[in-house]
Amino acid sequence: MIRTENLTKRFDDFTAVDGVTLTVQPGRILALLGPNGAGKTTTVRMLAAILMPTEGRAEIAGYDTRRDPVAVRQQVGLLTEQPGLYLRMYGGEYLEFFGRLYGLDPETCRRRAREWLDRFAMPEAWDRRIGEYSKGMRQKLALVRALLHDPPVLLLDEPTSAMDPHSAKLVRDAILSLNDERHTILVCTHNLTEAELLADEIAIIRRGQIVALGTPADLKRQLLGPPLMELRVASSIDGARPLVARWASVVQEGPNWIRYQADSPETVNPVIVRSLTEAGIPVVTLGEVPRSLEAVYLRVVES
Repeated sequence: MIRTENLTKRFDDFTAVDGVTLTVQPGRILALLGPNGAGKTTTVRMLAAILMPTEGRAEIAGYDTRRDPVAVRQQVGLLTEQPGLYLRMYGGEYLEFFGRLYGLDPETCRRRAREWLDRFAMPEAWDRRIGEYSKGMRQKLALVRALLHDPPVLLLDEPTSAMDPHSAKLVRDAILSLNDERHTILVCTHNLTEAELLADEIAIIRRGQIVALGTPADLKRQLLGPPLMELRVASSIDGARPLVARWASVVQEGPNWIRYQADSPETVNPVIVRSLTEAGIPVVTLGEVPRSLEAVYLRVVES
């Protein structure tokens, strides 16, 4: 649904995006992460056929962004980081205006617009001037505008910026509800927790180049090593240490706990538990220690 090959954009002697190759299949969500100035927004603008690439190509829902820019824009719902809103218009008036631009009949436009406003807990926005909205309300209105024509591809740049936690959750839930075979979504965000909640795959861009790509679990394994397990026992850890070290690499330990890494914990963990049980050492808990996407991100962008 979204495909790029060697996608490149230069502005005079500055290369903003440098040879980006990506594929996002229908029904998948890709989070594009990277520091400010890394090339995220430029990539999104090329995918939306707002900017033409200097080199390479991009395809959206089967349409080439160079050859069929108008068709591409019809297939895309675009939310920019700073959406331009007509502050003197009323919310309903604004959405009906864009509905006409999208070619929607008035009844369909009003129905979809009100459904999304209700879903985002702002039905009163229909009869209020946009200039009276909070920042979060303006962001949600811009997202409703992007969703109005039910596009197969969504390009969302910081979709929950300026929102309170409740509003942000409503938006995330809405994005996840669109995660089906009819929709393909690319999300740019600085919120790493949000990226991990939403994304099937993560792409990290630095200086215009994709430097890491994969599922959150794959990236953690590639960049942080095997899963980190924590074992707690009901007695001193001294007796358990040699039994654990026989099968895994010990990382840390305390009076009654030990952390270790193993390439195949699904195989190693039962062996360790059985060894401890046979040795008369009662196991209290054994589980994987959560590792954040932040650790992966910092390892990549700081390397």
